[in-house]
Amino acid sequence: MKFTLPIPGFPRCLLAAMFVLSLAASARAQGPPSGPPAGAGPPPNNNPRIEDRSRQVNENRLRSAEMDASVEFENKKRVQAAIVRMKEDFTRIQILRNDIARNLVARKPLDYALVFQQTSEINKRADEISNYMMARGTQEKEPEKSSELGADEMVGSLVRLCKLIDSFTENPTLKNAATVDVKKVEKAKEEKAQAEQDLLAIIKLSEKIKKKSDALKEQQ
Repeated sequence: MKFTLPIPGFPRCLLAAMFVLSLAASARAQGPPSGPPAGAGPPPNNNPRIEDRSRQVNENRLRSAEMDASVEFENKKRVQAAIVRMKEDFTRIQILRNDIARNLVARKPLDYALVFQQTSEINKRADEISNYMMARGTQEKEPEKSSELGADEMVGSLVRLCKLIDSFTENPTLKNAATVDVKKVEKAKEEKAQAEQDLLAIIKLSEKIKKKSDALKEQQ
């Protein structure tokens, strides 16, 4: 990263004083001679504190520029790490979805211990993505009923979970995040809101399935 270092300078009040003194000296040079001849009188008073202060200001500015560069570098590293982690979560959720769907299509008896592991991981990774996206979508209101799933609802709930994951992962705003058409900004906003809503629904439903499968696995 290229930096432009500031040129060391005196405080404004000191510069103004020096300017006034230079004008006075110029006037004396042009007017009749007055005062003691050259070489007479006390020697000039050179204040070392002024030079020290100027050097300190310059060093502080340089140090501040170096710190800013270091902070920016660390921020970029954190962003890149977050992107990598989010891609891993995204891909892993799709893999788990395919495993669940494959077992459902094969009409295999539910292995509740496996379902517990799968939905636990989906829940955790979806929650991490939600933190990265700062999802604030509004979920649809559900009819008043017990929040706990029944054993006979497990298959239907897993099917719904797979469909929610499909809707989320196929959302155009996630696939085309880097190429949003300025003419379709409003549509992009709607698609992003839908993605957030799907993600929050995935978190909520996977949590329910996880809890129920944890209870049912003890009975198998």
